Amino acid sequence: MRAVERPERIPLSYAQRRLWFLNRFEHGAAAHNISIGLRLRGRLDQEALRAAVRDVTARHETLRTIFPETDGAARQLILSPERGAADLVVTAVDERDLDTAVAEQAARDFDLATETPLRVTLFRIGPEDHVLLLLLHHIAGDGWSVGPLAGDLTSAYLARAQGAAPAWEPPPAQYADYTMWNYAVLGEEDDPESPVAQQLDFWRKRLEGIPDVLALPTDRPRPPEADYTAETVEMDISPELHRALTVVARKTGTSLFMVLQAGLASLLSALGAGSDIPMGSPIAGRNDKALEGMVGFFVNTLVLRTDTSGAPTFRELLDRVREYDLAAYANQEVPFERLVELLNPERSLAWHPLFQIWLNVQNVEAAGSAPVGLPGVDAEAYPVPVNATQFDLAFTFNERTTADGGPNGMQALVDFRLDLFDRRTVVDLFGRLERLLERVAADPELRVQELSVLTEDERTMLSRVNDTGRPGLGRATFPELFARQVAKDPDAPAVAFEGGELSYAELDRRANRLAHVLCAEGAGPEGFVALALPRSQEWPAAVLAVHKAGAAYLPLDPAYPAERLAYMLSDARPGVVVTTRAIAATLPSTGSATVLVLDEEATAARVAGAPDTAPQVWVSVRHPAYVIYTSGSTGRPKGVVVSHAGVTALATGYAEALGLGPGSRVLQFASPSFDAAFAELCQSLPVGATLVMAPPERLDPGARLAFSCADLRSVEH
Repeated sequence: MRAVERPERIPLSYAQRRLWFLNRFEHGAAAHNISIGLRLRGRLDQEALRAAVRDVTARHETLRTIFPETDGAARQLILSPERGAADLVVTAVDERDLDTAVAEQAARDFDLATETPLRVTLFRIGPEDHVLLLLLHHIAGDGWSVGPLAGDLTSAYLARAQGAAPAWEPPPAQYADYTMWNYAVLGEEDDPESPVAQQLDFWRKRLEGIPDVLALPTDRPRPPEADYTAETVEMDISPELHRALTVVARKTGTSLFMVLQAGLASLLSALGAGSDIPMGSPIAGRNDKALEGMVGFFVNTLVLRTDTSGAPTFRELLDRVREYDLAAYANQEVPFERLVELLNPERSLAWHPLFQIWLNVQNVEAAGSAPVGLPGVDAEAYPVPVNATQFDLAFTFNERTTADGGPNGMQALVDFRLDLFDRRTVVDLFGRLERLLERVAADPELRVQELSVLTEDERTMLSRVNDTGRPGLGRATFPELFARQVAKDPDAPAVAFEGGELSYAELDRRANRLAHVLCAEGAGPEGFVALALPRSQEWPAAVLAVHKAGAAYLPLDPAYPAERLAYMLSDARPGVVVTTRAIAATLPSTGSATVLVLDEEATAARVAGAPDTAPQVWVSVRHPAYVIYTSGSTGRPKGVVVSHAGVTALATGYAEALGLGPGSRVLQFASPSFDAAFAELCQSLPVGATLVMAPPERLDPGARLAFSCADLRSVEH
């Protein structure tokens, strides 16, 4: 690439366009600031530093560019070196107030229409003690720009300290030249043979059906508009685990990045985010030698989608990740901003489009981290706190190496939105990730759905609540209450139907197998699974399976009008619908939900082949257990969500009030679409009683019902 002829009005590059839009129309634009902090101890020549800052802005046009709007479109307006020079602002500050002063300066927004995108502040703590803060807006640079910026600032300071101007060669091209060159190289989108058209077609197919937003285990509901205020959790990956993960990458023909991507996707799936986990990741975008020393926004964002469905082993998941990522790298030139325009996902100020998880792996010795070295001054990095982020969670792993270049541990940084997460939750999340990585490093043949993400405290808690010798039901989820009875008397009858019985152990196995299939289809905590099933022994097994998968169930009565069913499906947006062939034919559109037809041969075989043991899914008593819709007699039906804590309280109340327990028999009388049906379930399975099922025709009030009660062996309740 070289300097090219420029139009009178220089357009924004693809990458710059979206940042300009966000700066103009969204709050929290400080999320796009790049902060470089240095502690300088020694005799600093402030005037030489001031002149060096002006030299650097004169050398790099992008540092003296503003972005005014003309006729509805923004453009790059390059100011002269004199008019666009950044000034060195010197501020005296007490050591006690230093962190706060630096953080406040780093959090300031830029007005890109009138203000150049570089601010340089020198905090003076004492005559020979300073902190230098370089604040660069992302529209003018990226992480790799830090190297050229630091290097040029150092050489300019060296020259100015000796009373001379820096003797450097002019750069072969500037960012404005890159902008025009990039448009020319990509070609026209309406030319099917152009690189941009072919790559857009690739991404259009690869990102079809991508979820708008992930269901993450947040501490608070997602607000209508993101606040972007953030904090950072810093953790460490040990050298031993670093080495083990590197071995896994080598043996599977992948990279450390791919291993971490697969591990993080496995964790998020287990925590209820579903089986389709998109993440954003940076790629340098400096594919021409002329770009190596240039300050500018070249980095592109790739959307890397991980499919955890189908109960793969971790090694098999890595195969999927490698295939997807290598294809993405081969189509990296299409700017992320253009993908957003093309795919036009649901727009919201509450979340980042196409992905909300960021993943970056880098070596701390990378060129982009070159320090500023000033003669007569000891310089060391001064950590600038991250106080804003574009993403729900941003994971950065900085690799450390030994003297011979081997793996020597990683620094892990997790930036998190304060309007969604508490710090303790993010620390806990990283701990779960670390344990998961330890397990797959030891055995990559483990299946993703079998990877436990429970903490030691949670294991202890589960052991305690499953202690069948303890009085009362305690604070437990519905599947935990059921598990107690399975452990206490596995051969006791759990369900009776038309002359046959299912023991607690057999019902448990049936529910576990279906639960694994539901997990593979993305069911998990905070999600809904719709059940459209006839009155049979499959119904309690399906309810248990949904809960074992961590999800809440939505009952659908096939007798309801199609309009009501359609409303319930569109309002609750279940990820999976479980039904039979006869009922499936009568249901309205289920949207994007996966439909599992239990009596189809393929589904039946899939369920039969699933593990008999419960999937490793952590469910809180605060999580939803089921949602029931009101009649809608006073307007539209409303979904009422009941938590597992409510279920436990209900089961406890029935057990105490009615004296229910082992040997009791409870008739399942209410329609499954009513909350009374679940109440009948709570009267039986959590306390060791038998749930008696009967066909609908035998439950009519009067003689038939009386006959049923007598015929069904002393139904008591």
